[in-house]
Amino acid sequence: MKVVILAGGFGTRFSEESHLKPKPMIEIGEKPILWHIMKMYSYYGYNEFVICCGYKQHVIKEWFADYYLHNSDITFDFRNGENQMIVHNNYLEPWKVTLVDTGLHTMTGGRVRRVREHLGNETFLLTYGDGVADINIPELVDFHRKNGKMVTITTVMPGGRFGILDMQEDGSIKSFKEKKKEDGGWINAGFMVLEPELLDLIEGDDTVLERYPLAEAARRGQMDGYKHKGFWQCMDTLREKQILEKMWESGNAPWKIWD
Repeated sequence: MKVVILAGGFGTRFSEESHLKPKPMIEIGEKPILWHIMKMYSYYGYNEFVICCGYKQHVIKEWFADYYLHNSDITFDFRNGENQMIVHNNYLEPWKVTLVDTGLHTMTGGRVRRVREHLGNETFLLTYGDGVADINIPELVDFHRKNGKMVTITTVMPGGRFGILDMQEDGSIKSFKEKKKEDGGWINAGFMVLEPELLDLIEGDDTVLERYPLAEAARRGQMDGYKHKGFWQCMDTLREKQILEKMWESGNAPWKIWD
């Protein structure tokens, strides 16, 4: 099952660093948050990724292009007029990563639609490139398959500054609303499981995933919410980055489920 990660936005609420790099490349513990997200999925055996790039997409591509070099011990031998590189040891992730330039101004739904050719006609995983959690991904997938809906989204209850979902006791979602500061309750935390039929609800680059496709799936009774009561944290601001950084440095990062 492939993992699609939305990594193309401008990150305007994170202007301290996003003028230099896309938000998913902002680092926690000297690794981009994108890497942390991928490590979470990889721990459970999901190792095939499709990254929806956009703003400063070259930064993401160059980081992966140099990943092998940066994670190996190297000797460069320039003696005798040669340029020899000797790799002493290295650690490579078991990843296949497809990086797709989905456009500078494309909306979230449009970005997913643009990578359709890389997904085939299969169920796929989708999340945002700016949030980490200790979600049990296989349990999420099993929940999705058991209920047989078009969309399953992971839901959390972080407080009142996000929008709400009208969720029933059995997890069925009857309405999907965009986040508003005055709302509270269960919110969309990303970490979704989607059937390929959802892609038919995306009209083009201007389609916002959260406004029509997900809202329409909920209206049709084709959306379920997987309630996650563990750790979840998005990284929208410098303050939130500092929170995550402090957790990582203390050795108490709940999302670090890998060794």
